[in-house]
Amino acid sequence: MPDTNQERLATDLGAAVGLLMRQLRAASPQGELSPTQRAVLRRIDTDGPATIAALARAELVRPQSMRVTVGALEELGILSRSPHPTDGRQVIFSLTEEGRRTLTAIRQAKHNWLAVAIAERLTPEEQHTLATATELMRRLMQP
Repeated sequence: MPDTNQERLATDLGAAVGLLMRQLRAASPQGELSPTQRAVLRRIDTDGPATIAALARAELVRPQSMRVTVGALEELGILSRSPHPTDGRQVIFSLTEEGRRTLTAIRQAKHNWLAVAIAERLTPEEQHTLATATELMRRLMQP
């Protein structure tokens, strides 16, 4: 069982990570994209083209909600649809070139903001501590 200090650390770490994630989203030039839309772009970029049903399952939302999300991305020219290779009733969605540019811009803006913040706000010693903490956070994520 965790003790009080470990519980406090868990609470503080969760809050700090949440604030960092919000700041990274705010630093992105694609402010008109919702977190769900961004997640869909990342998923398709990582896992490849997908159906509405597959995206909904992966993002833990209803297919109706995913249709709205994907529809908005398609209207922006970020996703394109094509026939499913084996099931004529379905379509698959892929990133367009505009979608790839958008995803690259989002990632670059986040990276740039974080690199500048580290350089300007942390001493070299604090940067070393952050590097150590980053490795510890990676270990927390391992099974």
